[in-house]
Amino acid sequence: MQTDWIWGLVGGLMIGSAAAILLLGNGRIMGASGIIGGLVDRSGLGDWAERVAFLAALVVIPALMLPLYNVEISTKITSNLGIVIAGGLMVGLGTRLAMGCTSGHGVCGISRFSLRGIVATVFYLLAGGIAMVLFRHGLGLI
Repeated sequence: MQTDWIWGLVGGLMIGSAAAILLLGNGRIMGASGIIGGLVDRSGLGDWAERVAFLAALVVIPALMLPLYNVEISTKITSNLGIVIAGGLMVGLGTRLAMGCTSGHGVCGISRFSLRGIVATVFYLLAGGIAMVLFRHGLGLI
């Protein structure tokens, strides 16, 4: 029986719960790009400890959970480092242009019925789909 969907469900519930706790606990939207951006451009130095703790948890918690699961991790990432770097820069630029990311617009925006969040989510999903078709099938790069 295929059970991969269970991991997606569990992950989604955990992300949604974390977003709700942050919003209810201190009134802030859980937008990862805004949290990182505030550290990079130094506009979020007033609450830097909270931002660093959030980012550390993004790395540390999955690493701590890994031994609990007997799952082989398989990614479809390309071995072309230039594409990985270009993709990361494009995602960073896109989150700045959209003034948010998947966690801010997709998780928190849609759940709050934010028109801006819904529109941004629709457009970044479309852009991601078009980029995938172009790079994988059109140019054969991935």
